[in-house]
Amino acid sequence: MAQHFLLSSAARKLSLAKINRMGDREAETLFASIRWTETNGAPVCPHCGSLEIYTDRRKGGSLRFRCKQKECASSFSLTSGTLFAFHKLPLRTYLAAIAIYCNEVKGKSALALSRDLDVQYKTAFVLSHKIREAVASEMKGRIVGGEGKIAEVDGGYFGGYVKPANYAENRRDRRLAINQNGKRKVVVVVRERDGRSITQTFPTEAASTAFVKARVAKGTELMADEAGSWNALHTAFAMKRIDHGYAYSDEGACTNGAEEFFSRLRRAEVGHHHHIAGVYLARYASEAAWRDDHRRMSNGEQFRAIASLVTKNKPSVDFCGYWQRHIAA
Repeated sequence: MAQHFLLSSAARKLSLAKINRMGDREAETLFASIRWTETNGAPVCPHCGSLEIYTDRRKGGSLRFRCKQKECASSFSLTSGTLFAFHKLPLRTYLAAIAIYCNEVKGKSALALSRDLDVQYKTAFVLSHKIREAVASEMKGRIVGGEGKIAEVDGGYFGGYVKPANYAENRRDRRLAINQNGKRKVVVVVRERDGRSITQTFPTEAASTAFVKARVAKGTELMADEAGSWNALHTAFAMKRIDHGYAYSDEGACTNGAEEFFSRLRRAEVGHHHHIAGVYLARYASEAAWRDDHRRMSNGEQFRAIASLVTKNKPSVDFCGYWQRHIAA
């Protein structure tokens, strides 16, 4: 029997102990090498793109740079203009957070991350969502499928749990819209076989057809289940349908890849996060899709990939100063 990839030595290329043993200078060198790969870690001015930079380390030890161009003369740090801009913790802590994030297969709760890093829950919550924002950016504008390729589409409902009443006579049919709380949403995934995935959240499966048509290339053969929500896709794609009441796979038609994605997302919800509904649901879905797409990469490769995405994204509009705005509101 073949060994599972996660059990092999090829999956282990980075240890958390190695990150924790790093000094401040080593952490700075590693982050710089990931951010400025084109110049082998030599700083580049984020304002004008100049390579004429000199080091301007502060008395407190924090590393800063200054541009030599007279028209610019900007001062910046290793994380300026990235998702980790304005950071207050040591850079090594942020690198450790990414390493912990990569080592978890289904997800990492903010509470557990706060204990691992010895930081407040609020700090771990924002840090987790910044990393999710980084991995989600990889899917922006992604088109899956193409001529001769196969993609599977399916939807799964999450959130909006309504606790049943104590006494049987007071219980209502929670499947009816009148007895729901309005928080329940569907995550729609389009997963290319032997390729990448895209996800998005909608009120219903039927509301996602325009999204699917826009993000799936022409010539793709789509696989879907028997739900009437997908009938409108027949006008744009060649399709095969599978009735799960009869079989899970029949004559090449199946949505097992999409079902596997939802299995992992539900395990992340039940086993780690517990509450992923509402405005954050799309972020958790994107995280699950990224983990699914990169599950055959070693943790070291995943670490560098996520750190690179962090450096390519600007400071988060949603989570930079999140708790300060939350308190003010």
